[in-house]
Amino acid sequence: MVLAASCIGDREGPTASPTVVTAPAASVPSVEPTAEPTPTPEAAATPVPTAEPPTETPIPTPPASGTPSASGGAGSAAACTGTAANRDFFAKVAATFDWPVYCAVLPARWSVATGSYRSAGGGRMEIAYKGPGGARFELHEGAFCDLPEGCVPNGPDAGTAAFGDLSGTLVTGDDGSYAIVVDRGKARSWLAVGIGLDLDTFKGFAAALSLVE
Repeated sequence: MVLAASCIGDREGPTASPTVVTAPAASVPSVEPTAEPTPTPEAAATPVPTAEPPTETPIPTPPASGTPSASGGAGSAAACTGTAANRDFFAKVAATFDWPVYCAVLPARWSVATGSYRSAGGGRMEIAYKGPGGARFELHEGAFCDLPEGCVPNGPDAGTAAFGDLSGTLVTGDDGSYAIVVDRGKARSWLAVGIGLDLDTFKGFAAALSLVE
């Protein structure tokens, strides 16, 4: 058996080429890219653009008088501390609501920090100004508070004080802040808050508030 196999192996003859079978390439399903959904922003308060204030503005001290009136007093958004965008914001708020809108008229180194307004519930406008040494002056106007306390800082009343051309109640906060509120606890009210300010400076800022028309 061994010899026969050897002879067969030595016999010359044509050599068959091996047949190579190529398997078809597996098809890969194509996947269409899916676009990420675009988030829908929630309705939010209209922001106030912020920037450094212009040169120093003198602080007038108009006398306090009367009760809130949409047509009382004098002034315009041109008197408001801030940039042109800040003044446009105040003009838009005043045109939107039927209650008086006041802006601050502050000296140099004061600028708008944050601000917004909403139309729901009768409308409200809230804005804060920042000054030297971390001082802060805030305005809250319209239907910003539904509490009988008027959302005023805790502290005793200390007489009357001017809020622009209005007369309000002065509050000395237990935390060292000061506030002046007009029509506390009513559907629409006006509140100024000073933080990091002495009493005379705060009262001067509040008295100098300008009615935007």
